[in-house]
Amino acid sequence: SACLMGAFVFLPAQMQAAIDSRLESQIESYIKGLRSRGAIRSNERTAWVVIDFTSGKKLVSINENTSLQAASMIKPYLALAFFHQVQAGKIIYGSTSRRHMEQMIQKSNNESTNWVMRQTGGPSVTQALLKRYYPSLCQQISLVEYIPSNGRTYRNRGSAADYARFLDALWKGQLPQSKEILRVMALPGVDRLYHKAKRIPEGTRVYNKTGSTAMCCGDMGILVARGRNGRTYPYMLIGIIESGSRSTSYSSWISHRADVIREVSNLTYLDMKQRYRL
Repeated sequence: SACLMGAFVFLPAQMQAAIDSRLESQIESYIKGLRSRGAIRSNERTAWVVIDFTSGKKLVSINENTSLQAASMIKPYLALAFFHQVQAGKIIYGSTSRRHMEQMIQKSNNESTNWVMRQTGGPSVTQALLKRYYPSLCQQISLVEYIPSNGRTYRNRGSAADYARFLDALWKGQLPQSKEILRVMALPGVDRLYHKAKRIPEGTRVYNKTGSTAMCCGDMGILVARGRNGRTYPYMLIGIIESGSRSTSYSSWISHRADVIREVSNLTYLDMKQRYRL
């Protein structure tokens, strides 16, 4: 389906392999290897999307339309709904809302997240707004709950394809206050796309949002690789690992899955390096 406002056109899944499959098969064999060793369990599903903004090509599409736990990856959508209402003159973006916006995206603060969501009318009203005005970005988005006080947000859902369409429209400046959303997504923090991904050069610009629960480890973001010619080569990477059951040891589960996403990020950067003189 073509993205709202004439952004990237996404081809049906069966046509993906024809676009480019070198990186996709590298990622698939890496995940297969982890499964065969039991490092990713049989009740865990993964989804991956890579798009190269320079060529406009989608390089990887693995389970991209699968509905998975959104965890905190729903938060950029809450920013979009908020800025939609700002643009419509319904609410004001001032110092208080800026602080909550930064806390929500940079620190993944759940109280600030719920504050932002309350400004746009709560989960169901916010979902209705997003579906009405940004239908192509919300095909599998299901926003049904505030973040519970224990932080265990398991019911909001989304897909890698939705996040890809969101990031595409965001990067192309097609969303309200795209620049401000990107600014907040670039604030320093521990991510799974660049931080501790050893193949990616220091100082690479990253715009991202992680998501973590005892059942979901993900990251969605844009990395801006620098070429030896001084030009920039931006690309997006989305990686999600969802378990069918809650992990009994949260910190070890999440850190191992985060490392899997980092390794896919390494593979993606190396693939970009083969395409361009990075």
